[in-house]
Amino acid sequence: MGWLDALLGRSKPVKPNLDALFALPSAAVTLQAETGLVPTGLGSVAFRAAEGGAFATLERDVKALLGGRVEESSDGYGYTWLLVRRDPDAVGDLVTELHAVNSSLESAGFGPSLLCSLVSFADGDGRRLAVVYLYKRGTFYPFAPLTGQRRDNALELQARGALEGELPLEQDLGRWFPVWGAPGL
Repeated sequence: MGWLDALLGRSKPVKPNLDALFALPSAAVTLQAETGLVPTGLGSVAFRAAEGGAFATLERDVKALLGGRVEESSDGYGYTWLLVRRDPDAVGDLVTELHAVNSSLESAGFGPSLLCSLVSFADGDGRRLAVVYLYKRGTFYPFAPLTGQRRDNALELQARGALEGELPLEQDLGRWFPVWGAPGL
């Protein structure tokens, strides 16, 4: 960052740290102990698909790598979602595969197209929660949807308390964007 940037109040964007995803398996244990939420075995990556053969080839290679455990869908905002299914007890394997998708896109120059990754949790009472990784911020936040596009704010704050110290959490609650209808949630 140069002196002009400092003078104008501009800051350097946070560099994503995809390796932070590997903290999720131990955070899942803490989350389960403190909230009763268990992993569902579902995780997804959202990105804006690019035009061209290079991106199409990369997307095909990623899907081939994950085999039958991946499903592709699109949302109303123009994002492509890759949903990965694993055994609920294999959070480490799920995170490794989500990391592979993110890393493949990033190393091929499509990092700016990445939006987020999430891992889903649920309990016997029907409560659902996603731990969302914001690629451009390098931080996590909990998202707990309710019916009718409402949020379970109490559960989100409880999850935040459980995850503090486990994951780099997004401190700006205004950036805890809802991911309504995210595959796997």
